[in-house]
Amino acid sequence: MKRFLHITLSALLLTLNTVAQEPQRRLLTMEEAILSRELIPDNIRTLWGTDSKGNTLYGVISKESKEPQWFDVRTHKAAENAPATPNNAPRYFTEGNNLYVQIGDLRKAITSDTDPNIINGSHVSRNEFGISGGTFPSPDGLSVAFYRKDESRVADFPLLDITTRTGSLVSIKYPQNGLPSERISLGVYNTTTEQTAWIEVDDFDEERYLTNITWSPDGELIYIQILNREQNEMHLNSYSATTGTLVERLFAESDSRYVEPLYPLYWVGDKGDKFIYSTNVRDGYWSLYLYERKGTTWEHRRLTLADADVIFADIKGEWVYFYTAEFSTAEQHLAKVSLKSGRVVRLTHEPGWHTCSISPDGKYLTDNYSALQVPRIVNLASTKDGKVVRNLLTAPDPCEGYNYTPIELGTIKSADGRWDNHYRLIYPIDFDPAKKYPAILYVYGGPHSQMVNNSFQAKLRRWEMLMAQRGYVVFVMDNRGTLWHGAEYEKAIHGQCGKCEMEDQMKGIEWLCSHEWVDANRIGVHGWSYGGFMTISLMTHYPEVFKVGVAGGPVIDWKWYEVMYGERYMQTEERNPEGFAATSLIAQAKNLKGKLLICQGAIDPVVLWQHSLSFVRECVIEGVQVDYFPYPRHEHNVIGKDRVHLMNKVTAYFDDYLK
Repeated sequence: MKRFLHITLSALLLTLNTVAQEPQRRLLTMEEAILSRELIPDNIRTLWGTDSKGNTLYGVISKESKEPQWFDVRTHKAAENAPATPNNAPRYFTEGNNLYVQIGDLRKAITSDTDPNIINGSHVSRNEFGISGGTFPSPDGLSVAFYRKDESRVADFPLLDITTRTGSLVSIKYPQNGLPSERISLGVYNTTTEQTAWIEVDDFDEERYLTNITWSPDGELIYIQILNREQNEMHLNSYSATTGTLVERLFAESDSRYVEPLYPLYWVGDKGDKFIYSTNVRDGYWSLYLYERKGTTWEHRRLTLADADVIFADIKGEWVYFYTAEFSTAEQHLAKVSLKSGRVVRLTHEPGWHTCSISPDGKYLTDNYSALQVPRIVNLASTKDGKVVRNLLTAPDPCEGYNYTPIELGTIKSADGRWDNHYRLIYPIDFDPAKKYPAILYVYGGPHSQMVNNSFQAKLRRWEMLMAQRGYVVFVMDNRGTLWHGAEYEKAIHGQCGKCEMEDQMKGIEWLCSHEWVDANRIGVHGWSYGGFMTISLMTHYPEVFKVGVAGGPVIDWKWYEVMYGERYMQTEERNPEGFAATSLIAQAKNLKGKLLICQGAIDPVVLWQHSLSFVRECVIEGVQVDYFPYPRHEHNVIGKDRVHLMNKVTAYFDDYLK
């Protein structure tokens, strides 16, 4: 690992192919850059199971097979019988606004709300706080906890349906920053009694968030992480699954910026007296903590002691498995910690980004990883020390035969000098250091993202390579506010989104322009969503630097963005007027000097059309020229074959005004 760090810090030029660039090798077409699955490295899906004698089996599903092929983990011979997978448990699903249960041929409605503002069994809070669904079956599957969402006070926003003869408006519920939001409750339905108990939550106010619903192992209790709307205080409570009454409050957490609960409780054993909890508001990093009941109280200790973010992976016996950034913030590695001794064992050693799965008996793991020059490797390994037992896949380079240009992976100090921001630099085709090249900054920069890491081609988007093949330098860098560097790095954006992100990106541009082969008079920028916000922010705050920009689905003013995400990072305009004034791009429109194209899905339910149209309106008022292209019938992202049209337009814009 030290060798890898040395390479990144010295920004050593790393090429994707050892074969010299040759004129006859293929260039990417836009269709290949956007749609081709042939340029994605081969992969397999691995599963675990046991045979009738209790022996561990591993299953492999390749792109050629729909059903897994099963092998004995000891002999690697094909298993005689595939694991049995009986599934007679009730199935819970939502149709319309109501929740149903299917048991065999019997179908029954659990809820019967007719008010369209009431939705049962669906995701809530716009999928923030780790929420990805709305039903949570009990350990035995015979009961289900489910969300009930009341949107009656949430404002409507109209989207235009152009497919009707005269056009029509379709309203969506969109809880905007500072305005009334959803009211969430949690019900627990028992298929045996056919009764629903409603959890009696009275913490904070009605617009609280209920997150990371967790059943106790015996199915008697429901644990909820309850977050206030201001998102700076969280209570972990347990409730009776039968009556809905409060049993106890285990603890509370608070942070002057924000608390963002993302993970449920992970039980140790089946007694319900030990669990693993994850938070980043205590020791500066996402860390794992062991809670254990001692009499009437819960005692806890920190399990992962390194100054690095970690993510829980699994528990097997006395070992807790977790992913860690300890060895490099550009890599994800698997390690394990002993609940008894606290001893930590690193299990993945090859540089790269690792995703692993632990066998039911805790003796084996599958390790699926890639690195800058490693398309993909999947190994079966021992959980004792990570030693490889068998290679399951070594994928060839799918880009062989294409004229891919060199990629450089390295770091640049953040503007405050405290952090190493990872970048990838794609060199232009037939690179000649005596020439001057235009450069494009591709940017996202927002929370919950990492644009650059040591995975295959440094997490390249193929459009970047297409632009390099057209003669551009392409530069991508993560900044403060993104993941995998600890809480201070991640929360640096609080209250003024865009400020430190731009400062960091400008340090990257300063470094880029220090190379004589970069034409500092031809710098472009492109990004979507938060990246669209960053694109226009950079274009208007540094108009002398950026000549051309293309912004997709941009946030323009945080008061028009959703409650859950927007209030976490920006609070409300009432509580943070200075921050809203400083980050709004309406006031910056007058500063635009370069060529700017804005693209927007015309039925975007994430970043509403209100944003970009308001910016265009302000440009008209200020007499500032701006180009605009809507994508009818597309939501936040332009997808499918229409994305080829989008990226052809983006490419043409840079060719016309930057090249």
